[in-house]
Amino acid sequence: MVAYGLLALGLSSVLALVTWGVVSDYLTEQRESSAMVETADNAAAFHYGLFGAPQPCRPVREQAECGSLTPNPDVSVTNLLTSLPSTDAAASMVYYDDTWYSLTGKPSDLPIDLVTTVRNGTAASRRLTVGGQHVLAVGVPMKVPGTAFFEWHPLASLDGTLRTLKITLVAAAIVTAMIGLAVGRLASTLALRPLAALTKVADAVARGRLDARLEAENDRDLGGLARSFNQTAADLERRVAADARFAGDVSHELRTPLMTMLNSMQLIQNHRAELPSAVREPVELLGDDLDRFRRLVIDLLEISRDDGGDQGSREIVRIADLVRAAADATAGREVTTVAPDAEGLTLQADKRRLERVIANLVENAEDHAGGCKGVGVEAGGLGVIITVDDAGPGIAPEDRERIFQRFGRGETSGRGRGVGLGLAIVARHVQWHQGTIQVTTHPSGGARFVVELPAKPT
Repeated sequence: MVAYGLLALGLSSVLALVTWGVVSDYLTEQRESSAMVETADNAAAFHYGLFGAPQPCRPVREQAECGSLTPNPDVSVTNLLTSLPSTDAAASMVYYDDTWYSLTGKPSDLPIDLVTTVRNGTAASRRLTVGGQHVLAVGVPMKVPGTAFFEWHPLASLDGTLRTLKITLVAAAIVTAMIGLAVGRLASTLALRPLAALTKVADAVARGRLDARLEAENDRDLGGLARSFNQTAADLERRVAADARFAGDVSHELRTPLMTMLNSMQLIQNHRAELPSAVREPVELLGDDLDRFRRLVIDLLEISRDDGGDQGSREIVRIADLVRAAADATAGREVTTVAPDAEGLTLQADKRRLERVIANLVENAEDHAGGCKGVGVEAGGLGVIITVDDAGPGIAPEDRERIFQRFGRGETSGRGRGVGLGLAIVARHVQWHQGTIQVTTHPSGGARFVVELPAKPT
């Protein structure tokens, strides 16, 4: 677009400069020629009024009187200047008999070199500024040696015409450049439309929509790229689906022996007092690992359900009630604060997924960040903003993306109950609801998880 605009501006500027040079030179030349003719005519009229018609040539014996110039003693030079034909001249002056005669102009305003040139027998013109007005001073010699006639003609009309021409050419260059920008924008849009589609589909795949495909397989230029991209996306989708089925199958197969081990461990713990002291610590460690194993299986089932394309079921949910119930139940105390403007907000949501989001965030704060300081619900953002604050040291900026990846854990995770899938599930479920999640730092310390969901008032 910029290239088209610059090209149009360059061409229009060149054309404007050429037009300006040709037209301004032509108009100036015409004005000078017209002024020269008018001054010459007035000079001839002045000469005729002062000397009359030239004497006719007589026989050879009287040849000395042929063409002689004798001024009319009854004619006043000033009256002759007054009686000259009316033209656009602003002033008329004549140098005659070593004396200046003028009506409105001042002979002192004429350049000395111009006066000298004209008195020596050569017509000449010069641009001047007299009284703040641009004029063209024109001088023509007369038949009497040393006599010269001068006029100056206003150039206001010519200056106005040239100014209008200049403004018109500049405006035309700007308009042409804008048209070039528009044409460039249109051309670039048409040329880059397939690449824009490729970028959009690639972004969708990167965000987890593995079923996104390019529709440009028949494009003359991008057909090969589109087919390769679609094939890669299809292979990736099949691979992810296969991995999800594998994880789901393994998780299902592990549930039966896991339940057996958990029941057996519960039975052993019920008789913990009867165990030898040397056995109690290994039993406690085994119990903790079994609990982590149980959570791993549950999280793997949740992940595999999403990867397998489970669409869930949507229903109208009151955000404030769901968050309050899920957060308070997970923390074991009241931690939820709902703003008055958020009490009536609703969302078409999968209730199970949304409850899991809140529960996982609160559990993360309780297990890995010194406890949950509070859960807030307020209107704003995409519709509703849910915040979960913890009492931990916060999360380093370089870890704020990694903690939402599978098995991604922060430096403060330690050996808790988590297995590194809780926040990954949160990110997947929030994305499923077309929302966003990010981590910031609470003003009083600790981390703040901010979830925005597209809610609306009832």
